[in-house]
Amino acid sequence: MSKLFLQEAAGTRLLAELDPSKTYTVGRADDCSILLENGSVSSHHLQFSPDERGWIVQDLKSSNGTVVNDQPLDPAQPVLLTGDTQLNLGGEVILFFQAGGDARTETKPDPAKGASADDLALVKSMAKLSDQIRAEIAKVIVGQVEIINQVLMVIIAGGHGLLVGMPGMAKTTLCSTIAKVLDMEFKRVQFTPDLMPTDITGSEILEHDPVTDKKTFRFIKGPIFTNMLLADEINRTPPKTQASLLEAMQEKCVTVGNQTYRLEPPFFVLATQNPIEQEGTYPLPEAQQDRFMFNLWVDYPAEDEEETVVKATTAGRKQDPQKVLNQKQLLQLQSVVRKIPVSDHIVKYAVRLVRATRPQDPKSPEFIKKYVQNGAGPRAGQFLVLAAKARAVLEGRIHVSCADVVKAAVPVLRHRIQANFAADSEGISTIDLVNRLVKEIEQPGEEDYK
Repeated sequence: MSKLFLQEAAGTRLLAELDPSKTYTVGRADDCSILLENGSVSSHHLQFSPDERGWIVQDLKSSNGTVVNDQPLDPAQPVLLTGDTQLNLGGEVILFFQAGGDARTETKPDPAKGASADDLALVKSMAKLSDQIRAEIAKVIVGQVEIINQVLMVIIAGGHGLLVGMPGMAKTTLCSTIAKVLDMEFKRVQFTPDLMPTDITGSEILEHDPVTDKKTFRFIKGPIFTNMLLADEINRTPPKTQASLLEAMQEKCVTVGNQTYRLEPPFFVLATQNPIEQEGTYPLPEAQQDRFMFNLWVDYPAEDEEETVVKATTAGRKQDPQKVLNQKQLLQLQSVVRKIPVSDHIVKYAVRLVRATRPQDPKSPEFIKKYVQNGAGPRAGQFLVLAAKARAVLEGRIHVSCADVVKAAVPVLRHRIQANFAADSEGISTIDLVNRLVKEIEQPGEEDYK
């Protein structure tokens, strides 16, 4: 039987088990099947109607509107719900529709295990704080809302991001601005063909003490000892230097000689690449690309946004973004992301998506077998779940849905799938393959829990 949950500060509360023989009305009026006492909810806001394919949801011309999985719901166009769905009523009330499946071991997510009251209060406030963060970044960066959201997801999930885009797309400015807003130390390294590993990690120098006449080695820390390191144009340096980031990205430490130095948290690597200039560059090996949680494509701005950029950057006016979160809060958010519970069907869906990218898997679709040479590894599944959790936290909730996994599919999988010659010859990109995969791979249903 399908169920409807309400997001509250301490977790999610079951509102109703939906009987497929009845129709349910959600609103503030006394005659509604499901009552919600919130001023942003209309008297008769929403209606759930049974259908042989699932449930149909319709907005009853509410004053503040309804959003279904980030898409505004048109009152004239009801939507069929076949999988787990997030609904936002009036911008304040969040409902979760859970598709049928009585045999599921976890049907109602509990508050994050081990999370304190302060943790839950911080998550609850994140919807407002996220808006403040975007507003401060918007003082410098025009548009690029989705890219900003994805970079924030990478940061609070404790991952690393690879930003790919044409020159002059404000990739470097975006990274430095986010560092200011989140109160992080920021350092930028311009990667060049003659850059050496010690130029990043640091090196030991021999010092002579004129008083004692003794010589000792002293370690001089490199720019990697920071909170946010921007590896600008990372593909312009040889693999030997590129690889100097691997230990720091994975283990959060740096080894020089016989000594290992810990990096103070939080630590992130954001790298940039130019997709058009290939002369004199060293493409990142697939194994190193896999270390980046997200591969983000920074596209051209819209026409009105570009006009705003030109006006703002040629008028001499400059606005300084203000700090919204401090390092302690950021580390607390990273901890909470790990504590958020995820239902078995979310993990099952993430793993199903990843395994479907592998042409040798018997369950992968035919178009994957035709166009893909190598699919994604297990790290992709880990990042899909972490990204889904991070997105939930940014929206001020501790409930993760399959819709959160879908939103993270392209940036997580696009650089982990190797298309073959057949795909290249037909102009099919890895983004096309991921988008098609999301449409074809069904979310777990009742039969998966029997």
